[in-house]
Amino acid sequence: MELQQIFTIAYKELRDRLRNRWVLAVAVVFTALALVIVYFGGAQQGTVGLRSIEFTIASLVSLVIYLIPLIALLLGFDAVVGERERGSLDLLLALPVTRLEVLLGKYLGLAAALSLSTLGGFGLVAVLLATQIGPSGLEPFVGFMFSSVLLGLAFLSLAVMLSVLARDRARASGLAIALWFFFVLVFDLLLLGLLVVGGGESGSEWFPYLLMFNPADVFRILNIFSLDDVRSLYGLTSIVPTALAKPWLMALVMLGWIAAPLAVATWRFRP
Repeated sequence: MELQQIFTIAYKELRDRLRNRWVLAVAVVFTALALVIVYFGGAQQGTVGLRSIEFTIASLVSLVIYLIPLIALLLGFDAVVGERERGSLDLLLALPVTRLEVLLGKYLGLAAALSLSTLGGFGLVAVLLATQIGPSGLEPFVGFMFSSVLLGLAFLSLAVMLSVLARDRARASGLAIALWFFFVLVFDLLLLGLLVVGGGESGSEWFPYLLMFNPADVFRILNIFSLDDVRSLYGLTSIVPTALAKPWLMALVMLGWIAAPLAVATWRFRP
C-alpha cells in the first residue's frame, strides 16, 4: 500500500466536490440552519438571540443528529457502486493501484469534503459566539464541532460499506435512506419499547450499553454530558452512568464506528 496513491485518489475526490460547489453548498446550509436555531431556538421561552454556549450547543445537537448523517450517507452511498455502474471502476483498477488504495483514497477524499463543509458551516457560529463570550470560552463549541465531524465520518464509513455491498446504485441509495431512518428515528424507539417491556428497572442495566450501538446516541451523550447546565434537560442523564459517558470513552466508541464499517468494506472489496 502506497500513501501517494491513496492521497492522489483522495485529492481527486475532494477536487471534484470543490469543483461542483458541493462543499460550499453544504457549508451554507449548515450555517443558515445553525444561525436560525441559535437565534430563534429559545423563541418558545420568549427569548430571541444568542444565549449561553451550553444552550447553543444543546440546540444544535438535534440539528446535527438529523442532518449530518443524512448528508454523509448521500455523499458516500455511490462511491464504489456508482463507479462500477459507470464502468470507470474497472478502468481505475487497471491502473497500478490496489483495491485497498482505491477504497481508502475515496473515503479520505469524501471525508475531507464532509469535514470542510461541517467545520466551515459551524465556523461562522463560532465567530459570533466569540464576539459574545470571547475566544477563551469557545472550548465546548470547538469540541462540539469536532464531534460533529466524527459523527459524519462514522456515517460516511457506513455509506462506503453499503456502496461496496450493494449490487447497484438504486439499492445502495435505498439502503442508505433506510439506514438513516433506523439510526436516527427507529433505534431509540425500539430501545424504549424494550425498556418498557422489560419493566423499566430490570432493563436499566443493559440500556446504556445498547446506546453504544448507535453513533447518533454516542454523539448525543458525548455532547450533552460535557455540559453541566443542560444535563438535566435530557432524560439520558438519568439512565447513562457518568462512568460510561466520559468524553474520551465516547470518542473511542465513535472512532470504532468509523473503523468497523471500513474494515467490512475492505474485506468485501477484496478481489
